[in-house]
Amino acid sequence: MSHQNEQPEEMSFWDHLDALRKVLINSGLIVVVISLLFFSFMFRIFDSIILAPTSSNFVVYRWMCALSTRYDFLPDLCNNEFKVDLMNYNLNSQFFVHMSTSFWLGLVFSFPIVVYQLWSFISPALYEHEKKNARIAFFFGNIMFYLGLFVGYMTIFPMTLRFLATYQVSEMVPNIISLDSYMSNFLTLIFMMGIVFELPLLCWLLSRMGLLTRSFFKKYRRYAIVIMLIVAAVITPADPFSMIIMFFPLYLLYEGSAFVVRKDIPEDEEEEEEEPETTSESNDQA
Repeated sequence: MSHQNEQPEEMSFWDHLDALRKVLINSGLIVVVISLLFFSFMFRIFDSIILAPTSSNFVVYRWMCALSTRYDFLPDLCNNEFKVDLMNYNLNSQFFVHMSTSFWLGLVFSFPIVVYQLWSFISPALYEHEKKNARIAFFFGNIMFYLGLFVGYMTIFPMTLRFLATYQVSEMVPNIISLDSYMSNFLTLIFMMGIVFELPLLCWLLSRMGLLTRSFFKKYRRYAIVIMLIVAAVITPADPFSMIIMFFPLYLLYEGSAFVVRKDIPEDEEEEEEEPETTSESNDQA
């Protein structure tokens, strides 16, 4: 009985520091192990995934070609001659690209496990409602991030590559694309879309803090649509169909962000909420 009534001893500062050190070491080992796995299969990953958009046989290009041949009002998007030949100018570039890409992929795909490790360290200090909100943010944050990576790989990067690789200020200036330039744009655009897709989660958190309401999105919707159309046109100015493909996921993000935030509280309801407080104060004075 005496053992059942005993309360767990509170951890000291050094105990917390030691626990955090173990979490960081475990997280680092997880990133290293997953990076090594990607390093082992990087040759296949490069051929079948990373370099796939350089050929007209890429699945997105074939879908676009099929749509353009099926519907007459769409522009001709079939270009079987499209191919990007990458060049390597530095002796050590290919090895460092192999290393850095393995690390970035390992970091991205180990991110949920690392966050869970940190969560196990922080969660004992949180209240139950804070734990619930954190679980929701963790779950949907991961889904939206990987969905953004998928959209970036399937739409943003292929459309950007297809335009920039064929654009010339003069026929006397051919495009010679380096491996470093290709990988820089590949990682930047795809990871950027993963971060952009966290916008609904950010808006939800701001709404929970009382800093953002649905009226904001309603008020600035027209301006947002114009900005998104400009961004889509800048990335893919080749034809209207490609611009629509770029615009559609951005617009869905905007509407999704508006959906997850809180509705505006009418002024009448706010006054009704304040009235009981004033009446209670008068009763206390009486």
